[in-house]
Amino acid sequence: MTRPASRITLPRGFTIVELLVVVSIIALLIALLLPAIQKGRDKALITQSVSNLKNLASACDTYSADWADRQFTACPDDYGTTGGNCGTYQASIACPPQQLLGWDVSGAMWGYFTGNQGKCASLGYPGGCGNFIVLTPMQLNPADPYGAYRCISTKTFHDYVGGRFYDPTFFAPKDVVPLNNIEKYFQSAAEFTYDDVNYEDSSYCFSPAAMYESRVFGSGLSNSPALTAPDYASPNTNMPAGYRSPSTARCKYPSLKTRMIEHSWLQNTPDVLVNPNFSGGGTPWFFNQGYNSAPACTFFDGHTELVQCQRAQQAEQRAGKLWSRLTPFGTNGYYGAQSYDFLVDTSFHILTRFGIEGRDVLGTEG
Repeated sequence: MTRPASRITLPRGFTIVELLVVVSIIALLIALLLPAIQKGRDKALITQSVSNLKNLASACDTYSADWADRQFTACPDDYGTTGGNCGTYQASIACPPQQLLGWDVSGAMWGYFTGNQGKCASLGYPGGCGNFIVLTPMQLNPADPYGAYRCISTKTFHDYVGGRFYDPTFFAPKDVVPLNNIEKYFQSAAEFTYDDVNYEDSSYCFSPAAMYESRVFGSGLSNSPALTAPDYASPNTNMPAGYRSPSTARCKYPSLKTRMIEHSWLQNTPDVLVNPNFSGGGTPWFFNQGYNSAPACTFFDGHTELVQCQRAQQAEQRAGKLWSRLTPFGTNGYYGAQSYDFLVDTSFHILTRFGIEGRDVLGTEG
């Protein structure tokens, strides 16, 4: 008798419909999880920037302890006696301190040297008076508002941080424009690495208004909120102590006055990171150029938080004008004409009225 052949049962495969269902579920899960992952990553980057600012705040305190409680400065106290004229100062007063960047691996010292004229002649410094720009707190000139407030990673201050010009503490992890150029130098053994193409300043900046004698942004008046009250006097005109940085003890509202801030617009950014309103290209948006911008800030009392531009504007609506419209920057303020939207209108931190004695936001003290 012939036995019937064994019957082999093949495993059943997935149908096209079932595969599509699985793919759809996976796609849905990714769509649900991706924003949370991105939000978590963004929060971690902000946390790192806040940590950087806390370290920089500690460096500021150490600097002040070494210099009679003074706010950071790179400028001679008596620069105002010559009306802010570098040549006159070097000829009649002294050779100013040189703003040094650091030693490179070859042993060469780099810096913004102010030349060999006047009382600097015997020292043989290179450069010229054009480099005095990094000694003054800020050039109160809309055409070139640079100064020590932006150039914070020079040797004068970086010796209180990590001892290097390109130290990670000086750069916010979300500030990708400069990071793409200089991140490669973070592991360098040099105090400063020269690169004339990719030179970058820190992501953070001091409050320049707080680096001047407070009368520069207050004209010696009481804290009147009225815009018609004079709120600016040139440090170069009849103000011998205009460039002398004030004591931090003169800060009247330490929890409301910003000390350092992320200079670029890093939170709630537009799709394009480079500001097309600047000629030449390559310039990122600044912190005060978007209504929804929320830079990380450290205050004079040591606390750190994100401060939205809209909060700074609302503070002005409640308390009157908190930043000066009467400086050479005019009513547009600090790069206000290059803003992303028409809603933003603030130069808090940069042009704070009454300088170190003023406020940038309001709170329990306001």
